[in-house]
Amino acid sequence: MRAQIDHVILGGPDLSELEEYAESHLGVTPQPGGAHPGLGTRNSLVGLGGRRYLELVAPDPDQPDPGRPRPFRVDELREPTPVGWALQASGLDDQVAHARGRGVDPGDPRAMSRHTPDGTELSWQLTSVDTDMQGMVPFLIDWGDTAHPSVGLPAVKLVSVRFRHPEVARLRSTLEALQAPRGPIQLRVGEPSRMSLVIDTGDQEVILG
Repeated sequence: MRAQIDHVILGGPDLSELEEYAESHLGVTPQPGGAHPGLGTRNSLVGLGGRRYLELVAPDPDQPDPGRPRPFRVDELREPTPVGWALQASGLDDQVAHARGRGVDPGDPRAMSRHTPDGTELSWQLTSVDTDMQGMVPFLIDWGDTAHPSVGLPAVKLVSVRFRHPEVARLRSTLEALQAPRGPIQLRVGEPSRMSLVIDTGDQEVILG
């Protein structure tokens, strides 16, 4: 059974700037998410239709320096940039075992949590977000009994996720091992490597990245 896209990540150096960028391009206002304790980041969210969302991630100035690079290369970014994506993986251990059986190791699952602005705790399990091929390989996430973050968000529609990479054959085989969906994923050979998102706002299709 194919896994579904859970969320895609747009990173940047400043969350307020990311929110303004998303609102100006997509016509909806991102909703505050929360801080990622210990990682030095925080987020805001936009729904992408169904159980999917766009996560805006940037450094959190209210947290101390984590002492290591923040996830999704946000320390390196100078502008809004698609930097990663996640697949829904109900039964995370089984999904990891399946991928390992096909020569791809997503990493051991670990637990995480954050609090929403109203104080609700969200908890989940995920594999390593430090994925291969510049974030083009997805990580796996299982929300368990936690309400999915997409619930109640203002939403646009994700049309496709596009990847340009010089090693497309390797990327394709990795995505197959992770049981990624085929329909919304578009791959092509090229340099420099690039990830972009095609989103339907209801008025037009917009490309981010």
